[in-house]
Amino acid sequence: MLVAERYEKIVEWVDAHGSMRVTELSERCGVTEETIRRDLDKLEQAGRLRRSHGGAVSVKYKDESQTEIPYPERAVAYADEKRRIASEAVKLVEPGDRIALDASTTAWYMAAGLPNIPLTVLTNSIKVAAELSAKEQIRVIATGGQLASKSLSFVGPLAERSLDAYHVDKVFLSCKGVHLTKGISESNELQALVKQKMIHIADEVILLADSSKFNIQAFTRVAGMESVGKVITDQGVQEEHVNALNELEITCIRV
Repeated sequence: MLVAERYEKIVEWVDAHGSMRVTELSERCGVTEETIRRDLDKLEQAGRLRRSHGGAVSVKYKDESQTEIPYPERAVAYADEKRRIASEAVKLVEPGDRIALDASTTAWYMAAGLPNIPLTVLTNSIKVAAELSAKEQIRVIATGGQLASKSLSFVGPLAERSLDAYHVDKVFLSCKGVHLTKGISESNELQALVKQKMIHIADEVILLADSSKFNIQAFTRVAGMESVGKVITDQGVQEEHVNALNELEITCIRV
């Protein structure tokens, strides 16, 4: 990887995740941590990111502890991978299923690809609900709650309480980070709490996570990996992560 290309990748990853650690960037780029620190210093001088203790923070977002990337930006980040993941997830949905979809862009792509068959879909996403509104055989239940404008979703106590009233066969959700020992994590605590509830009411948890999210530990823990039954990811995921998922008896589907 050329130096200029490495700079662009570093900025892309930091912007996509809100913040990243030096160790994570070092592993991804295949260079030493000292090289990454020099890269970050230069990128900070150029105004492309902000250095933090042990890593870097995107200059696009002021509050690194509660970073939530606006929906339009999430929709274009790793879009091809997310579409492939969503298409594979649709194959796991059967007529009559009761499913939950979170407010991730991958869940939105999945909603767009769902056939018009008898289903019940529970979601906290305005985008998902709107996408399904034209499919008359699909019963859509929205949680309500506090509107999170960046993600176009409902969060907060009302959204969490409404989920307690339901039970679903499968939940399809994404996250900010997938760490094989520390679990699934989110950048925003309110989103994390809604995802926790969705996991709690589901018989099966299917994680939709592109390879950029692996080995990332975001601000708020959602659940341990033991909660996950299947992971759908892309071909860019490292073989060591696939092997680790297999050891945890989690089905890993690469598309």
